[in-house]
Parts: sequence; C-alpha cells; structure tokens
Amino acid sequence: MAAAIDVRGLNKSFGDKHVVRDVSIQVEEGRVTGFLGPNGSGKTTTMRMLCGLLTPDSGEGTCLGLDIRTEARKIKRLTGYMTQKFSLYEDLTIAENLEFIARVYGMDERARRVSEALDKLGLTSRRGQAAGELSGGWKQRLALAAAVLHEPRLLLLDEPTAGVDPKARREFWDEIHGLVADGMTVMVSTHYMDEAERCHDIAYIAYGRLIARGTADALIADSRLVTFRGEGVGADRLAAELAGKPGVEMAAPFGAEVHVSGPDRAALEAAIAPYRAGRHWSEMTPTIEDVFIHLMNRSEDNFQ
Repeated sequence: MAAAIDVRGLNKSFGDKHVVRDVSIQVEEGRVTGFLGPNGSGKTTTMRMLCGLLTPDSGEGTCLGLDIRTEARKIKRLTGYMTQKFSLYEDLTIAENLEFIARVYGMDERARRVSEALDKLGLTSRRGQAAGELSGGWKQRLALAAAVLHEPRLLLLDEPTAGVDPKARREFWDEIHGLVADGMTVMVSTHYMDEAERCHDIAYIAYGRLIARGTADALIADSRLVTFRGEGVGADRLAAELAGKPGVEMAAPFGAEVHVSGPDRAALEAAIAPYRAGRHWSEMTPTIEDVFIHLMNRSEDNFQ
C-alpha cells in the first residue's frame, strides 16, 4: 500500500532539550496507527512536524506525498489535527464553531457541510448549545467534527480521549474506524492500552527515540517477555516483595492475583519458587501494557 507518511531522521530541539531524535516512521494509507510513549517522549512534537505545524531541525520525508519542509502549507489543508486540550470557542454554539471552521478553510456550501457533520456525529439535537456547556464526551465529538469538516486525507489525534468515560471512548473509536473505512488515514497518540489494541499497528517512542514499531501481537512476540500469573491466598500482596527479586522486571497485583514478568524464564521461575506453596502459578501471554513498561524500563530519560 502507498505510504501516507514516510519520514526519515527527524530531529527537533527546544533550547537545550533534544525532544525528537532521529525519528523515522512510515504509515500506510487507510490505517490506524497508535503512537504511544511516556509523557514528554516527543509524541506531540513529532505529530506537529508531520502536519506542517513545526519545521524539523533536520530530517526529510513526505506526508501525503508532499515534502514536509517545502510543502507544509499544502499538507495543512489535507490534514485534520485534534489537540489534546479542547481548543474551540466555548462561548460559541456547536454549529457556530463548525461554521467558523468552514469559513477558515474557505469551504463552499458551508450550511450543508455543517449540517452533515452534525448529523454524522450525533450533534444535531445540540447544535444550539454553547460548547463550554458540553461534557467531555460531547466536546470530544465536537472537536472531531471540526477536525474532519474539511474532509482531510490524514487525521492526527493527540490523546483525544483523555478524561472521557469508557462508553464515550468506545463510541469515539467506532467513529474513527468508520472514517478509516471511508479511506482516511489516522495516527493517534494514547496512553490507554485497550485503545492501542484497536489500532492496526503501533509506534512506540520513548524520550525522543522511536524504539518499537509493528502490530500489538508482533511487539509482544518480539519483547521475549515471560509472564506468570499467581493465584491463591494473599497472592496480590506479593507484588512489592517480588519486585525486588533477581529476574523480576515487573510485579503487579491484578485483583486477587499477581502478575510477574521478566525476560529470563529461569530467573523468573527461581524468583517465584519460594511462593508456590498454597498458590497456583501459570504462564500467561504478556499484555501490551507489560511490553510498554518493559520498553520504558530500558529507555534513558534524556531530560534527567
């Protein structure tokens, strides 16, 4: 498939902070790519370079077939960008905000386009409500409607569901996959592991460096992590004690269970051996969350 994004060696610094370091990434058209990483890892800066809002200090590549350095203005017209913080006018109504966006893009048939956007995202009955009166989930819908009003080919979403309830998050993701089914390409940054699993593939960035790329299943397999589940009396209270044992990289309570992970099977089995009496231990497939914590533990915070 053709690449919607194809960039190499992107670097960006702010003062003495080297925020993005030699990032190269390709994203195929018609895919949902999850962009994950700890806070301050360079996700937002990278996304802003991709859509033409920031110029990289070095590096090259294309977005939607356009040069990210010399054709940034054209890229902006073909890209929708939804920021983490709600950035529309809270004293305007839902419809007035969309009408304003339509004017900014110089769109024709504005009334029809706004009405269609309202209808598609279930906002018609609230069109006269002030944006500032909306709950987090409804603000999210409005922000998405504004980001796709001009029918972009690429949609960049920066932690779009932070602070939104699970039902609204699920409905939001249904909308995203509907847009992709219609041919749009989506790149979304998120901290929610269930959302990462709803992406076609994942890019993981830590402290400015892209350190993992692939599907969730492939990243789990490539991690070579081994995870054991412990069940029985007081199993959940073993996490703190196990965390300091040789071979144990992660130990965490999950309800009445404890999950213990590490890259060395023999060392991990030796660590849990003293705790087998009266408890049942079984091997389980590591979760994508296990993999990301594993990656974070092996990444150097360049801001420290």
